[in-house]
Amino acid sequence: MIKSMTGYGKATAEWSNKKIVVEVKSLNSKGLDASVKSSSLYREKELEIRGLLTEKVIRGKVDLVIYAESDAESTPSRLDEALALKYFEQLRKLAESFGQKDVDYLSTVVRMPDVLSSEKPELEDAEWQTAGKVLHQALDALNTSRTREGGHLEVDLRQRVDNITKLQKEVEGLAGERLENIKNRFGQALADLSSPDKMDENRYEQELIYYMEKLDITEELVRLHNHCNYFLETLDEPPGQGKKLGFIGQEMGREINTLGSKANHAGIQRLVVQMKDELEKIKEQVLNIM
Repeated sequence: MIKSMTGYGKATAEWSNKKIVVEVKSLNSKGLDASVKSSSLYREKELEIRGLLTEKVIRGKVDLVIYAESDAESTPSRLDEALALKYFEQLRKLAESFGQKDVDYLSTVVRMPDVLSSEKPELEDAEWQTAGKVLHQALDALNTSRTREGGHLEVDLRQRVDNITKLQKEVEGLAGERLENIKNRFGQALADLSSPDKMDENRYEQELIYYMEKLDITEELVRLHNHCNYFLETLDEPPGQGKKLGFIGQEMGREINTLGSKANHAGIQRLVVQMKDELEKIKEQVLNIM
């Protein structure tokens, strides 16, 4: 089973007169790259939040937002009555000095600096317990989303590995024809360069065997087959095998490239190109696996 690094989760809960909201989304990354945005009330808990991300998300570029929505009526404000009276008296005297009466001083006073100020609320333990539950729910939703996406990735990866295996069998079917073609080309080249009666048959056979062994692709086919099987076995391991799958993909690429360089056969070259195409798509998908 594999798990994608791409996912989204959201959870909410009511507490007192507030609505606590947690949203989290993740994309692929080499390690854990976490960004936490919180309201000032929850800022003191950022280290705890990051520790939870390390435990439950493990890997990926993660953006988490946690905040509380509250009614405007419930936002506590403080009125500095003494300061308001001072402003009132100063404004009244100023108006009288200009001969103005029946002036609405109150609307002006409440807009003066420091007359009205919002009280900074303290985070209560009960509220943080509720927020912690919401946080866990959002991360669980994220992991559920990642697991679901991982299932889609697994289906696609298995299909592409199967395609490479089928192409490999086609290469094996052309191997005999390829060797015969190479042998005939060597014989024709030798015949063009020297007289047949001067050719050393034993030396010819030795040189032919030497070059045939150098151009033999049996080992590459066997190793590629083993790598494909290992890739499929790794898909069944517990989540967290993304980097391992990447390394196996690199080994598959080496064998496919060697097949291409040794091919000396148009049909096999075309099959190798198709293998490379499938492998590139596998590598793209593996980058998103946790």
